[in-house]
Amino acid sequence: MEVHVELKTASKMFCDSKNGLGLEREPNVNICPVCTGQPGTLPVPNAEAIKFVQMAGLALGCELKLETKFDRKNYFYPDLPKGYQISQYDQPLCEKGKLKINPARNASLVRNASRSDASGHSDAGGGKEIGITRIHLEEDTGKLIHPKGVDYTLVDFNRAGVPLMELVTEPDIESGEEARIFCQKLQQICRYLGISDADMEKGMMRCEANISLYKKGANKLSGTKVEVKNINSFKFVEKAINYEIERQTEVLERGEKIIQETRGFDNNKGITVSQRTKESAHDYRYFPEPDIPPLKFTKEYVADLKKHLPELPEAKAKRIGREYKLPDNDVEIIISQKELADYFEEVVSELREKINCKEFEADEAKSIKLAANYIITELRKHLAEHGHGIKDMEITPENYAELICFVASGRINSSAAQTVLAQMYKTGGDPSQIIEEKNLAQVSDEGELEKIIGEIIAKNQKSVEDYKNGKENALKFLIGQVMAATKGKANPQIVQKMLVVKLK
Repeated sequence: MEVHVELKTASKMFCDSKNGLGLEREPNVNICPVCTGQPGTLPVPNAEAIKFVQMAGLALGCELKLETKFDRKNYFYPDLPKGYQISQYDQPLCEKGKLKINPARNASLVRNASRSDASGHSDAGGGKEIGITRIHLEEDTGKLIHPKGVDYTLVDFNRAGVPLMELVTEPDIESGEEARIFCQKLQQICRYLGISDADMEKGMMRCEANISLYKKGANKLSGTKVEVKNINSFKFVEKAINYEIERQTEVLERGEKIIQETRGFDNNKGITVSQRTKESAHDYRYFPEPDIPPLKFTKEYVADLKKHLPELPEAKAKRIGREYKLPDNDVEIIISQKELADYFEEVVSELREKINCKEFEADEAKSIKLAANYIITELRKHLAEHGHGIKDMEITPENYAELICFVASGRINSSAAQTVLAQMYKTGGDPSQIIEEKNLAQVSDEGELEKIIGEIIAKNQKSVEDYKNGKENALKFLIGQVMAATKGKANPQIVQKMLVVKLK
């Protein structure tokens, strides 16, 4: 895989133009003489972009080069204003890393669709390591726009010069599924590091697959490589690779040869189509960038950078599972997005405070588990329905924790909690106020329940006799009758306890 990731620095790679990631509404607004390749201009490297790539390298177990340089990659295309791209050739910033994936773990989560996010997988249960050959830094190109019904092409240079990280893997990936999971995990790591949102739909992350097949018993690298470009979603990464494997297999089985070429993926037809013959490294005529001196870093700089890395998904998954005693599947979903994991931990902090100061009488471990369950099911359901992320939501961690405490302490039941949560999602309101306005509090007062239970027993003598004769379902029936009489507001645990005492 070759994966390009746009870095969210404040300015572009070699100039001080604003980095709008090419998402600007108006064309050619964030440009200057440097990023449009005007004669006589000089590039100045973006220190933050360099740091971002080194952070990614450390997160992926790479060796950081203490001496590196930029190179000119020469090719001519309308969206490349200088006629060459400033990139890195033989001395990339990072080399020899790895990323562990776990296809079996991913499959179990995908099958449980209602509780799966299909992104991010912890290290529980092994997995497969994908080697990373290198990570280097370059500048992005502009965009070509082809208006319908006319015979000209427009060029938007807003994206020209945006810092672009390129990661190249070893040939360790053996299926479309593995490639998809690798790219999903890489996206997750970029987001945890805060170096890129890596949104494929917006072009912030672009995946290209290099596929070659080899005959059994032959050298694994003996096949002819075909590069597939224009893959703009994780789903299409998997589909494009699987299609290309089938296509190449059919070509070889007919006794024909694979052509080294670049192909594009047609999302609508689900096939790859030939675009051009594939260039080799010598076609680009790489040579050191004369306007940028070589870069040198100290071991102390690298050690300090490593020390300040944020907690990464794998480490967070292990810690959350251990600290909060949650099952692996729950942990996977919670850490799938950094914002979701942060929100969950803020909720836990609020929960502990409310329980420890005796504001609510509830078991802490059970309350934490309940908080996780409601986030994974109910809260994520509302987020998905409205197309929101955690940051878009108005429910504060304090209010969410208070709602969980109401449920854990038996003050409201599960049905009422769902009603309250839906209202909280709409208004960001306080749960206690919503419970009071909608009269949703559970009836736990034994004196109030005494009369209702007496009436139910009197009306259902047959069920009473059945229970006394050992039929446990009769007790459930009687509890149901009390719940119906109180319109679901009675505390079922207290009802059961009182019924058992009265039916002795």
